[in-house]
Amino acid sequence: MNRLVHGEDGRDWVVRAQMEWRAPATADDFEHDVAGSYGPGIAMIAVTSLLAIVLIMWTPADVRIPSWVPLALLLIALFFPLRWILRRPWTVVAETEGDLAGDRPSERWVGSIRGMFTVRGEVSKITKTIQKHSLPDFDGPLHPVE
Repeated sequence: MNRLVHGEDGRDWVVRAQMEWRAPATADDFEHDVAGSYGPGIAMIAVTSLLAIVLIMWTPADVRIPSWVPLALLLIALFFPLRWILRRPWTVVAETEGDLAGDRPSERWVGSIRGMFTVRGEVSKITKTIQKHSLPDFDGPLHPVE
């Protein structure tokens, strides 16, 4: 997601957002990241799949399953993967090269926003703030980077 925004002071800003597949590492998360692995998740998927196959194989032939039951089971199975995808963190960057006269320096603001729908609203707020005040909001999710 890229947007070109013209600030009130004449500078052109580029506001872009990119989904992060891994959560950004912070100092608070360091101890937890060292011990993390995919093993338990893979084991749970394997066990769940095995139990589903056994349930289907042992179902008697004269049992009638309503058509909504497989759909409900599919929705339950897809709930957590869909939630994981929709709640991924996004890195948002607003940067400018400065103006042609050299009066205003180049700037770069970076922040992280969680959620696909939240990031659209925040990028919209950031672009409106840049158009109105020539800078992103200091109280918003973006912070200046040297």
